[in-house]
Amino acid sequence: MFSTLKNAFKDKEIRNKIFFTLFILLLYRIGANITVPGVNAKAITKVAQTGLVPMLDTVSGGGLDNYSIFSLGVSPYITAQIVIQLLQMDIVPKLVEWGKQGEVGRRKTNQVTRYLALVVAFVQSIGITLGFNVLTQMGLVKNQTPQTYVEIAIIMTAGTMLLTWLGDEITDKGLGNGVSVLIFAGIIARLPNGLYQLYKDFITNNNASDRWQGILFFIGIIIAILVVTQFVTWFQQADLRVPIQYTRRAVTSGSESFLPLKVNVSGVIPVIFASSFIITPATILMAFQRTHGDEQWFKICSEIFSLQTTPGALIYTLLIILFTFFYAFVQVNPEKLAENLQKQGAYIPSVWPGKDTQQYVSKILIRLSTVGAVFLGLVALLPQLATNLWGLPSSIGLGGTSLLIVIGVVLELARQVDGLLMKREYVGFIR
Repeated sequence: MFSTLKNAFKDKEIRNKIFFTLFILLLYRIGANITVPGVNAKAITKVAQTGLVPMLDTVSGGGLDNYSIFSLGVSPYITAQIVIQLLQMDIVPKLVEWGKQGEVGRRKTNQVTRYLALVVAFVQSIGITLGFNVLTQMGLVKNQTPQTYVEIAIIMTAGTMLLTWLGDEITDKGLGNGVSVLIFAGIIARLPNGLYQLYKDFITNNNASDRWQGILFFIGIIIAILVVTQFVTWFQQADLRVPIQYTRRAVTSGSESFLPLKVNVSGVIPVIFASSFIITPATILMAFQRTHGDEQWFKICSEIFSLQTTPGALIYTLLIILFTFFYAFVQVNPEKLAENLQKQGAYIPSVWPGKDTQQYVSKILIRLSTVGAVFLGLVALLPQLATNLWGLPSSIGLGGTSLLIVIGVVLELARQVDGLLMKREYVGFIR
């Protein structure tokens, strides 16, 4: 790893990408500490243990602690992406048509996604402000007027759209997927405080007789985190190599060719999608807490969209599993893959080109997604269940989600840096 970093900083192009990414992350952290005008940020501490607060902080990078302009993070944009991708599955013909138009269609789809993200961000801003204002006993918003709520919503919506633009800049000019890198940076920024809170819960808050037991438990959790990190890293890098052969006129070397398919094809995207899918209705529900808080439907919905409850954690895991299957076919389109192999004069041994290849790849994706979905679901669910059943701190419950995101982003960054270094070596060889 250190050798890769050393070589990366020797290359001017890679070095510029690294510094540009760090500069954008610096702007992000500055914005995450700018409180929205007209808000008493200290009132949030009264509801810090609410299940929604840690979950929102996971995707906003702790911006909710001081009710910053980036309090919503990129959650609205991710929600909009989910909706648009679902509508592209033969539901809205225009979106399906754009999906087949290449780069031009992608730009049109991105524009619609941003417009939808704008609407989602505004609705979420209103919902979360109204909800937290009720939970803090009307102590969050200083001036209780409709105009104030609209102004706060506009500022938070603008913050989300600015953050989305910064993410696009990282994707274009920096390293990694911008949205994922921003979420990663937010989680890392909260890591020292999370470890300190864990230390305080198990050691400093206990009496002398329980302190040694707390120390052992704290050490055990750290060891467990390291073991799980190693396992998750190994699993995220595992792949299935599907052999490929070329027709004689297309053969350029005697080496064996293969199609690498990740065991976890979807990567960390299903976890991010599921998190946003839970957050959106939860924030909207908060706006109705004052008027409908005692009604049965509200209590049921609150339990479903809360990770602090076992049903909510199970639904969250189910969403991860569903998005794993969905996004696997988005990442690897069997129809396009079969078409590209046929154009290149390539085929999978014992499988006919065209339709048979498409069906064969689809079956492989289903098998890989089954393993990947179980893996992602277990890593995300087990810490949450431990929190719900044994009363551990909420930071542990969300540790599985955060760990998956952090490892997934780091591995993606490492692959991109390796690819750029390899490109430099090839260019140097040709010259």
